[in-house]
Amino acid sequence: MTSANPALRHQVKRIYKELLYMGKDFPQGYDYFRTRLHKAFMSQQHIDDEEKIKKGIERAEFVRKEIEALYFLKKYRTLRHTYDKF
Repeated sequence: MTSANPALRHQVKRIYKELLYMGKDFPQGYDYFRTRLHKAFMSQQHIDDEEKIKKGIERAEFVRKEIEALYFLKKYRTLRHTYDKF
């Protein structure tokens, strides 16, 4: 991303780092998640249009929320399974 807008560059880096951090608990493993995330971001690095970059950031935020929901569901199922035995 060679955007003239440093704020967008900062947002892209921030969401990438957040997603990378969230990948620690990914069911298929961190290496699987990291390589897929890197490939997804690198496939979009040629985009220079600010509107397209903003849409990409919105899509990344959506993915972050979906992964977060997946983790909460996993926690909920684990707790429910643990306490339903009693």
